[in-house]
Amino acid sequence: MTAGWAPEPLAVRTDLARGGRWTSLAAPGREWLWHHPDPAVQAARASAVGPAFVDAGGGEECLPTVDGDPDHGAVWPLAWQPGAREGEAAVAADGLALRRHLAARDGVVRAAYRVSGAPGQELVHAVHLLLDLSPAARVRLPAVGVPCAVREERPGAPGRPRRWSAPWPPRVGEHDADRLGPDDGTAAAVLVPGCDRALVVDGDDALELRWGADHDQPVSLLLWRNLRGWPAGAPYRSTGLEPLLGATSDLAAAQQVSARGGASGDRGGAARLDASGQASWWLEVRTRRRPGPQDRPGQAVGASSPGGPSGP
Repeated sequence: MTAGWAPEPLAVRTDLARGGRWTSLAAPGREWLWHHPDPAVQAARASAVGPAFVDAGGGEECLPTVDGDPDHGAVWPLAWQPGAREGEAAVAADGLALRRHLAARDGVVRAAYRVSGAPGQELVHAVHLLLDLSPAARVRLPAVGVPCAVREERPGAPGRPRRWSAPWPPRVGEHDADRLGPDDGTAAAVLVPGCDRALVVDGDDALELRWGADHDQPVSLLLWRNLRGWPAGAPYRSTGLEPLLGATSDLAAAQQVSARGGASGDRGGAARLDASGQASWWLEVRTRRRPGPQDRPGQAVGASSPGGPSGP
């Protein structure tokens, strides 16, 4: 649990007028969120009205799906309405109302979500955080060996990804998916079902995420590992760590499974509103930093530094 590493303050900013987007997740001396470096992309995101998704970075709220139609969901381009409490905001689309309370307290950023709609309605909700990480960064999960669903983009075959299942961490290109590494022309999305925590270690900094849901709703992690393998023609590098309400990234595919499941109750990985038409879940984010030699009592400058933080 990052033993020996010092917790640091963490602050969050959002843009309610543009999808409730997370625009900053900052510790002293470090901004954790990645933003697309092309000013034209940023301008396109600022004026976007959907449905074509604009991948400008930051953190997007994806509801009621991530993949499929509409791409990255329906709420990311919509203006959110501020609530009565500080940090509270809401938006509605596709028969669903999403309410978020976002606060930073005691070094922890906490987002509490409530989705409302018709009882039994199925949905997927992801917090699509694109992180600014170096090639040395590692993603540590408690789910070693858990079967994952991998979707890898194929050069020369846009829209026709390669799909397979493999234990975490699956190998993509020359490296396992928990290593970001240098640009290698690959791009893959890895869904880790049941995962409710993740730790990203990048040099002397660590970002820890934990999430959970009420009433036995499924939760997962979606890792987007794009090492200049996407999009075709103008690839760039981006890494998404996406806590997920649901065990799928594609609502339409889950609904097809649910329709076939019938009496078995198989819902294909989607979350489902309860009898009162509600579903609630939460996400917590904190950061820590490895103490420098001057911060370690009894350790001289030049002495060997401790190993990285333990997994979540």
